[in-house]
Amino acid sequence: MGRRGLDWTALGQVTAVSIGVTFAVVVVLAFGVLGLARYEGAEDQGGTGAVGVARAGLCLLACVAVVAYGIHLIVPRFH
Repeated sequence: MGRRGLDWTALGQVTAVSIGVTFAVVVVLAFGVLGLARYEGAEDQGGTGAVGVARAGLCLLACVAVVAYGIHLIVPRFH
């Protein structure tokens, strides 16, 4: 029989990755919201704001992809 107990190294790694991914998703989501705000600001000033829409779309799509991947990892039926 092996030693029973908690693998603190694995727990630390999971915690670090979780915090890092959470921070990254929040930052990317903030850039997406900023892109939408710049799009609305450009419309108010008579511009098109195409760069803001493109940035917002890419950032929000990246957030959706990360969430979908997380759900894929959690739900065993998807494997």
